[in-house]
Amino acid sequence: MTTLALKHINKTFGSGQNKVYALKDVSFETAPGDLTLILGPSGSGKSTLLTILGGLQTPTTGDMVVNNQNIKKLTQHQRETFRLNEIGFVLQSYNLVPYLTVSDQFTLVDHVKKQDNLDDADFEQVIKQLGIEKLLHQYPSELSGGQAQRVAIARALYANPSIILADEPTAALDSDRVIQVGQLLQSIAHQQNKSVVTVTHDIRLKEFADHIYELVDGELTQVK
Repeated sequence: MTTLALKHINKTFGSGQNKVYALKDVSFETAPGDLTLILGPSGSGKSTLLTILGGLQTPTTGDMVVNNQNIKKLTQHQRETFRLNEIGFVLQSYNLVPYLTVSDQFTLVDHVKKQDNLDDADFEQVIKQLGIEKLLHQYPSELSGGQAQRVAIARALYANPSIILADEPTAALDSDRVIQVGQLLQSIAHQQNKSVVTVTHDIRLKEFADHIYELVDGELTQVK
């Protein structure tokens, strides 16, 4: 069963002689239990692809289907509900609320999404795997880049979405933490039967992936 599929996606910016193709005829699909890695250098279109996968941006042409729903046909409100319930984002900017402690970041999720979040036992396992159990009473300004990144990963997982989209989730981590995050993402895909898509230039994650694609100049090619 396919969870998420892109069908002949093109994304352009500008017009006429100034038209730029960020994505060129991209087709892609992922199923529950898959950890998919999309590798590419800076400027290759990775972030554009991720925002389209998450319903944050619409393609110029082509279709995106999630759980048998064509996202292009949803209203703005329906898209917001879809993102809330189905997508967990791990973005480079972390997007932590600066005036909330780490613990309160998760309480905020409970206020926004009132059902189907992780239970206490699963949440405790996640924060231990990510090594953030001692950070729960700190504010984002008190965290290092690597710590903030791990908190952002935990917050995305806490909402218990069916799809995890991660943008450079290991960019600020040392090799030991990269292994832990890779193992965690693999475990989420395999044991929780979720679709996990990670866009990155970090080849250290390759050993954990079920499928690997390369994105170069907006063109996507499967290599595993």
